[in-house]
Amino acid sequence: MDGFTRESFGGRVVFGPGAARTALADGVGALRVSKVLLLTTKRAEPLARELTAALPVAEVFTDVREHVPAEVACAALGVATREHVDCLLSVGGGSSVGTAKAVALSMRVPIVAVPTTYAGSEMTPVWGRTEHGVKHTGRSPDVVPRLVVYDPELTVGLPPAITAASGMNALAHAVRALAADPVTALVGGEAVRVLMSGLPKAVAETDRTAALYGAYLAASAFAVAGSGSHHKLCHELGGTYGLPHAPTHAVLLPYTAAGAVRGLRELAEEIGAPTSLRAIGMDADDLAHAMGRLPDSADLLAAAYEGRWPA
Repeated sequence: MDGFTRESFGGRVVFGPGAARTALADGVGALRVSKVLLLTTKRAEPLARELTAALPVAEVFTDVREHVPAEVACAALGVATREHVDCLLSVGGGSSVGTAKAVALSMRVPIVAVPTTYAGSEMTPVWGRTEHGVKHTGRSPDVVPRLVVYDPELTVGLPPAITAASGMNALAHAVRALAADPVTALVGGEAVRVLMSGLPKAVAETDRTAALYGAYLAASAFAVAGSGSHHKLCHELGGTYGLPHAPTHAVLLPYTAAGAVRGLRELAEEIGAPTSLRAIGMDADDLAHAMGRLPDSADLLAAAYEGRWPA
């Protein structure tokens, strides 16, 4: 075997049904923090308040938005600074933890994440921020959560369309990891196996644990592998044209993943994931603009806009 270098990331992970209600308070207590900023969505706020009732929550920020617009990042930082918080706790999907990361970049305080989707941002050093229609991303150890609590019970009731798109986003992380070092590729391969079998069960609400476990594996592997051309293209489309994050990954994955098109296509169709850029809100003018800005991807974008699967 050839030599390789591998740099891994991640803090403490607690995984299991009911973990958010049994392990979160102890985990936060172990960090010895005294003022917590809770970041979540308006829809998830009741759940987030319930889960954190025993914690020293100083303020709740619910204005998170996809792709972390600069004005949202600044507003969250303003609240965190005003309240002198020493911990950021996100409950929700990628937008919630992404906003926490934007604050942590400036404040250097620990993040605790309780994911409710399969987004995976909670395991990576990747941060993103959108300003003037451009999504900027980077990597920093300061944004890796110190504690992640995975509780499959929190994904029960997630609408099938969100489950499908978020699951395909997780699968994109796993596929990317297959091209990394041998250890990371091994984890990525196991994530692909678990997600391919687990996502149909998650959409059907017969089993949520496997899909969440697969998403955790995929995000762990992606944290080491880093972004490839697929993720860069998704960030371009999301930041510039306002396309939803997970559905964009779901649409583009079969077009960007060499050698696995048939399996990904069949899975997307089975679970009802979106299969065209037009179906997730891209209009013809934006397509033409994107093809002009990204000429190397023009043919791919044209096919993905119509939902014409690659051969």
